Amino acid sequence: MDRIDPKLLAGAEVRYANTHLFIDGAWCEGSGGRTLPVVNPATGEQIATVARAEIADLDRALAASDKGFRQWRKVGAFDRYKILRKAADLMRERAEGIGRLMTMEQGKPLVEAKLEIMAGADTIDWFAEEGRRAYGRVIPSRADNVMQLVIREPVGPVAAFTPWNFPVNQIVRKLSAALTTGCSIIIKAPEETPASPAQLVQAFVDAGVPAGVVQLVYGVPSEISEYLIKSPIIRKITFTGSTPVGKQLAALAGAHMKRVTMELGGHAPAIVFDDADVPRAAKLLAGAKYRNAGQVCVSPTRFLVQEKVLDEFTEHFIAASRALKVGNGLEASTTMGPLANPRRSAAMEKLVDDALAKGAKVVTGGSRIGDKGNFFEPTVLTGVSRETNIMNDEPFGPISPIVAFKTFDEVATEANRLPWGLASYAYTTSLKTAGAISSAIESGMVSINHHGLALPETPFGGVKDSGYGSEGGSEAIDSYLNFKFVTQMM
Repeated sequence: MDRIDPKLLAGAEVRYANTHLFIDGAWCEGSGGRTLPVVNPATGEQIATVARAEIADLDRALAASDKGFRQWRKVGAFDRYKILRKAADLMRERAEGIGRLMTMEQGKPLVEAKLEIMAGADTIDWFAEEGRRAYGRVIPSRADNVMQLVIREPVGPVAAFTPWNFPVNQIVRKLSAALTTGCSIIIKAPEETPASPAQLVQAFVDAGVPAGVVQLVYGVPSEISEYLIKSPIIRKITFTGSTPVGKQLAALAGAHMKRVTMELGGHAPAIVFDDADVPRAAKLLAGAKYRNAGQVCVSPTRFLVQEKVLDEFTEHFIAASRALKVGNGLEASTTMGPLANPRRSAAMEKLVDDALAKGAKVVTGGSRIGDKGNFFEPTVLTGVSRETNIMNDEPFGPISPIVAFKTFDEVATEANRLPWGLASYAYTTSLKTAGAISSAIESGMVSINHHGLALPETPFGGVKDSGYGSEGGSEAIDSYLNFKFVTQMM
């Protein structure tokens, strides 16, 4: 990585530079000297390159992680805690500069990017504290001269694979959980958005993490994942991404008996009952929907509205959609940035065309914006049938299909119709309805009358095809630990 002065990261004057690999405590080029382009999604222009790892680089990363684990596991929990807390403080100090790098490579508005950095720092703090409290236990024995202990030990070197939609926060959960428990880690970060993950790693290095404990690589995703998962050095796999890729990696990990955490796709129902505070529901759901241009795994994606309030909700939601200012994320007036890459823009057009061909109506938006960058209008569809692609495929973009329902049973059936079960939302003023829908929905996370997901202290994960395991809350560190039972006669 072309070294960026930490003093610059605290201000607005930051230059986007080429990103290198980080292996065994040093930034380096790939052994083959090859690079991949990094493109600004707001302009369509290449702004830098990122180093491409070869097999020889992965071998060095594996050897370093093996060495780093043997050293790091011997560092006491309290000393690990202090290093993590320092890394969190450094991220806060550098939030302005890292946020600008993230906006240039990913597109989201600068205010969202800086919030992601600050939230990442909170996540580091949370895991630092949890690592200090990863207690074992004493089990009362059946004989008075026998002691029975359960001891928690780090599972070993971890391989983490992360996507581009949240370049820091998708990594920081995995990185913090691994380090707080005494594991080393190899991060395969997103090639589209390499600079902000590199600065996250640099903060941990500057905080005092020893060489070999953290490695950062980029390259061909399938090549890297297959090679790392097969390695006997790697003992745990953690992946965030699409369900098809997650299933492939889980199968490969299973063939090698590797522990796995999978945080996969979703298609979150947002249910608005006729007794809801409709204006508030529309405002909050629109804010959640268009955050990061809809490129969020827990974004509300199917708006199921009871018939009595359908027109009122649609009117408020359209108004909120039209009020957004789409533009370059570095401009202060921008409230929604571009999509991350041209593939997403093309995918949005296909979803709209399919919905129109099957009888839906575009009531606002529906098209690309301009011929430069990956901008797409906030889009609302009505009259959407269940047979449309957008009601069956995760959109991962700023398109909102609004569908009417009549009864509780009808909407519960629709909410559970798809194979995913990551996040879901409901709005109602009835405690009885709130309790009933939270029980009926097959989802790893349910948020009622507000949007309270993805806090460091709460579980984060799905069921069914949305994966398994948690990346938040006290549950998150369990999969990074082995539980050893020791029984000893005194």
